[in-house]
Amino acid sequence: MMLRSILLSAVLTGIFCACFAVGIDWLTDMLESGQVAGISFASGFLGSLFASTVLRQWAAKK
Repeated sequence: MMLRSILLSAVLTGIFCACFAVGIDWLTDMLESGQVAGISFASGFLGSLFASTVLRQWAAKK
């Protein structure tokens, strides 16, 4: 059960980050390496918060 929760969180974070990256790519054509690092951090941070929130809400419904 713990492995399933970890994998689900990772999948949700990955999906969020992929969508975030596509959005950033759509908004800009070229970024400097510092900007890419900042955006990558924001993507991972927000993706993790998103996954935690979704999993917490699903757990509350059970």
